[in-house]
Amino acid sequence: MNQDEKKKKAAEAAFLRVLPSLNKETILGIGTGSTTNFFIEELNKAKVSIKGAVCSSEASKANLESSGIKVMELNEVYGIDIYVDGADEFNSRFELIKGGGGALTREKILANSSKQFICIVDDTKFCGLLGKFPLPIEVLEVARSAISRELMKMGGKPVYRQNFITDNGHQIIDVHNMKIDIPYELESTLNNMPGVIENGLFAKRTADIIIKATDSDILTLDKDTKM
Repeated sequence: MNQDEKKKKAAEAAFLRVLPSLNKETILGIGTGSTTNFFIEELNKAKVSIKGAVCSSEASKANLESSGIKVMELNEVYGIDIYVDGADEFNSRFELIKGGGGALTREKILANSSKQFICIVDDTKFCGLLGKFPLPIEVLEVARSAISRELMKMGGKPVYRQNFITDNGHQIIDVHNMKIDIPYELESTLNNMPGVIENGLFAKRTADIIIKATDSDILTLDKDTKM
């Protein structure tokens, strides 16, 4: 299977996983990216009836609305029953790097607001030590250079993501070669920098379930059982 085929298979498996839990009172959280788009396709094909969905980007919002699914704001709901999203990288502790699509802040808000976070990936996204994928950081424009200097002191190579503005109206720095030995600590350290809106480390709120597609199989990994 090529990568898109793997993503599609993982999304199909994720849909079958959540289907028994879907009803007219369910609030879904929907992330951003190609893998998530495959999941939305499955929702559309099945014509499921749910209360609504909260999404992490304008792109996902448009995709959901075209599928006839009611899109709601997080402020309208008490919480999210199940949040489904992809990842740019994951490790054996279910910690993630996200934000390649630029929606990291909203994605983290939805993940933190969810009862269950299901991450759908293909096997190329696994990394024993996070950081092979450049770590995205959403920043205020006025602080971009100051933050970049601090990141260089930490050993990272910050690269300004040109011609890109997040849905929140901010800029992104992609940090290459960042040493991420303890993701939980680095997540806090970065967010304590003045001018940082959010970073793409999901170590405090990890995935609960990872559905991973390989060339030959679909594996469901549960954080509680590590199976």
